[in-house]
Amino acid sequence: MEIDDIRKLVELMEERGVVELEMEDGKGKVRLVRENHRAPVFPAFAPPPPPASALPVNVAAPALERPAEPAATGPTITSPMVGTFYRAPSPDAKPYVEVGTVVEKDDVVCIIEAMKMMNEIRAETRGRVRKILVENGQPVEYDQALFLLDPL
Repeated sequence: MEIDDIRKLVELMEERGVVELEMEDGKGKVRLVRENHRAPVFPAFAPPPPPASALPVNVAAPALERPAEPAATGPTITSPMVGTFYRAPSPDAKPYVEVGTVVEKDDVVCIIEAMKMMNEIRAETRGRVRKILVENGQPVEYDQALFLLDPL
């Protein structure tokens, strides 16, 4: 099978919503799987959760609760885009800011990588970094708070 044939198959899979495809012809065999559409994999030591229809009618499934965090008060620096948060310009460089750093308006405070582009994120106001709300390398969403500041 030629590479152009495989490309056409991938396009067709995306077009039609096919998750897995296996084909064989005189030239060879190919198996294509779209990873972003795989079913969730459960650990071997834990059985998958029962379907909702298997739960008794009068018993509610236990809710997964996260401990409540205190609400962030004060100015924040938020992400202007979806991407990956980086505290430093390179893995071996010092972070742009630490807790306690005073930032001025337009100071670079971090980088958000989006679509292979490194975007410098700048402070919109003067303040002292009270808390860094995101771990290095963590994905962030649009308008997600990254830093909590104390106004100066």
